[in-house]
Amino acid sequence: MYMGPSDGSQLMKNSNFRENKGNYNDNNGKYRTILHVDANSFYASCETALHPEYASVPMAVCGSVEDRHGIVLAKNELAKKYNIKTAETVWSAKQKCPQLLIVRPTYGLYEEMSKKMNRIFYDYTDLVEPFGIDESWLDVTGSLKLFGSGKDIADDIRKRVKTELGITVSVGVSFNKVFAKLGSDLKKPDATSVIPPDKFASVVWNLPVSSLLFVGDSCARTLYRVGIKTIGDLAVSNKEFLSEYIGKNGVMLREFALGRDYAEVTPMGYEPQPKSVSNGMTFRANLVSEEDISFAVTYLSMSVAERLRKHFLCCNTVAVTLRTPDQSSINRQTALSHPTCLYSEISKAALDIISQNHKGGDIYSVTVHAEKLSRAGECALQQQFFSDSWEEKYQKKYSLETTVDSIRSRYGRNSVCIASAISNALI
Repeated sequence: MYMGPSDGSQLMKNSNFRENKGNYNDNNGKYRTILHVDANSFYASCETALHPEYASVPMAVCGSVEDRHGIVLAKNELAKKYNIKTAETVWSAKQKCPQLLIVRPTYGLYEEMSKKMNRIFYDYTDLVEPFGIDESWLDVTGSLKLFGSGKDIADDIRKRVKTELGITVSVGVSFNKVFAKLGSDLKKPDATSVIPPDKFASVVWNLPVSSLLFVGDSCARTLYRVGIKTIGDLAVSNKEFLSEYIGKNGVMLREFALGRDYAEVTPMGYEPQPKSVSNGMTFRANLVSEEDISFAVTYLSMSVAERLRKHFLCCNTVAVTLRTPDQSSINRQTALSHPTCLYSEISKAALDIISQNHKGGDIYSVTVHAEKLSRAGECALQQQFFSDSWEEKYQKKYSLETTVDSIRSRYGRNSVCIASAISNALI
């Protein structure tokens, strides 16, 4: 259930697809066997496992309308018959199906079910890579002699998840991660789809190009404009043209269409360095006053800075995305005079961007981005052209913010907060 940017950019940033080169084969010269297990309508399935009566009515798990997060997060099979879509508004869903049962999300339940599902996967291989809360890749190449073919393992996993957890999964079986992911989308719910290495073109190339991992709505529209409508069209397209038209990501997508994905399944616990860190929020009310905007930016910047310090990173650029009530957006960025991981400096830069570019009117949502990241050892504290007094002030602020990180880690996020966040009607 991917709910990020429509072009799939965040998925690409969080994956290891760029980092791995090699070939399809394992050490014995055989093709790898990769599974992608995707839970069907995960949030809705978890709620139905807890409340079996939900199975007999159209039901959708939705965000809070009162908090202005009122979109469909997941829906059951009966709701799908009314053409209810993930991410559409509750109002729109109710127009399609007036009797639709709305259920608020129970995130603790979903996290626990996700853990139980992954424990089942570990019975077959230790090479398990979660890809969100409701899906994972498994490399079962080394397990085939114990458990049978990739399809046998996939079918066994489907049966166990259904019996032990009360939810269903779809599984794709192939020789790389991209096609395994595609396979899990071919048949739903509760199905296994195999894309073999010797016949993948006949299975894959007639599918819409939007079926390919990382081809989101925006990228698909860009490809459609030049006649690339299927995965096969992408596979036979000119590499130089794609590089010029889309950039290096276009060349990578062409390689995927040709079956040339060599990325390894990365076990749980590995966390690649992020390319950027951001936090955005739709608040309970539009931001109108300077006080509201200042609070929102400070609140978001604290989270961004904390995550930077967690990864021992600093940012060299701060960017802001503003959305207005009519859903138009403004995106602006500014380069910093020095790398930083302090929320006070990130929020100041973000507020400066807003003051220079926002010409009045209500703000519906704000996102603060920290970009052009560098390792903490390369941060301004190490640079000698700043005065000693500046370095001393930076170090004091850094010590204060890392102390707050430690307190929150031990006693919970709400143990320390800015005063303006207490009983604030915006959050």
